[in-house]
Amino acid sequence: MEPKDKSKELNRKNLSWLKEQNVDMRVGILHNYLSICQIMINELFEEEVTEKAGPRYSHQKPEDGRWSRWGYNPGSVKIGDQKLKIEVPRLFDNLDETNTPLQRYEEMKELAGPSDQLLKGVLLGLSMRDYGGVIDSLGESFGLSKSSVSRSFIERTEEKLKEFENRSIAHQDFVAIFIDGKYLSKEQIIICLGVTMTGDKIPLCFIQAATENAGPIKDMLERLKERGLDYSNGLLFVIDGSKGIRKAVEESFGNKAFIQRCQWHKQENILKYLPEKHHETIKKQYWHAVNQESYNDARAELNQLMADLKTLNISAARSLNEGLEEILTLHKLGLNVEFGRSFSTTNCIENLNSQLKKYIGRVKNWTLSNERYRWVAAALLEIERKMRKVANFGKLEKLQTTLIKEVKRRTLDKTNFN
Repeated sequence: MEPKDKSKELNRKNLSWLKEQNVDMRVGILHNYLSICQIMINELFEEEVTEKAGPRYSHQKPEDGRWSRWGYNPGSVKIGDQKLKIEVPRLFDNLDETNTPLQRYEEMKELAGPSDQLLKGVLLGLSMRDYGGVIDSLGESFGLSKSSVSRSFIERTEEKLKEFENRSIAHQDFVAIFIDGKYLSKEQIIICLGVTMTGDKIPLCFIQAATENAGPIKDMLERLKERGLDYSNGLLFVIDGSKGIRKAVEESFGNKAFIQRCQWHKQENILKYLPEKHHETIKKQYWHAVNQESYNDARAELNQLMADLKTLNISAARSLNEGLEEILTLHKLGLNVEFGRSFSTTNCIENLNSQLKKYIGRVKNWTLSNERYRWVAAALLEIERKMRKVANFGKLEKLQTTLIKEVKRRTLDKTNFN
């Protein structure tokens, strides 16, 4: 005997039936939004039929029994990108001796509202051919050919790209910005991730670029200012050490920019000059130094590390010395204890990049640049919804207050110098 098709059991079920089911069944159905839609539609149909023909099996009929239940007809309702098969109750008008369509069914034939299930399914790496595997298992869907899925996905990602690039950020109060590059299918995408005063992480913009050259990055930063980025109080920029990124930031924001070089990247740059047998010792010495509370203590220990490195490898010592002051920016601001975890490395944006790879890393080739931009924008907007606040976000006011004081000091020093 063939197993019973569970999806067909929902065709005529309503909320009363749902309430009678055990907890496992109800939780299972809640995971399928099409199943909930089907039950709600059945409920609305039953209400209309009851208004005209009375409760099922009742001898008391409204309007002197003008309307009678008359079985079901197959039908469908479009919900977002999908069509849901349903069974539509029939009403017979005994006065006119004709079948009468349900008014609510006519209204529901083209339910409005976008569905993100298709978008998410494709972004998670499913091919167009495999998309049917993520369709709600308890609902009966059809009309999703490869071409229609592809067409719908293009339309949705075009909307996402437009939304991402045009949204104003003038209402946001940013305190820090991370900038980093990520290779996707042999092309580099450079991304800006902002951190607001409430600790929220917001992907701000991205560009496709051959290298981390200052020119394209500066263009990207200038567009951020055009979209309303307020940097009057100063901004902390966390970067990986790229000279191009550093130059672009300084040219775009002047004395309002405070650059924190990633301490983890600095460590890796040092270790690449050394044999593996020295790695653990140097790492312990390095992190003991940068975890010091005060700038003077951290600098003293790094000076000692630099002296030790000179005996092992002069190039490693030079690597430590290059940009040394910028890995201690938080120390100089007196903020390493509170914000070292959040802003001393590029971990925040590295996490974003790993999520981006999760969504679109399986794409091996984009024919057109527009495809790449559409996919990246759609993925970033999806990732944004799930990002956690930065650590110690409740104390970000201290970071902003310190930046404001330093901007004033820099401005005064420049005025006195001139």
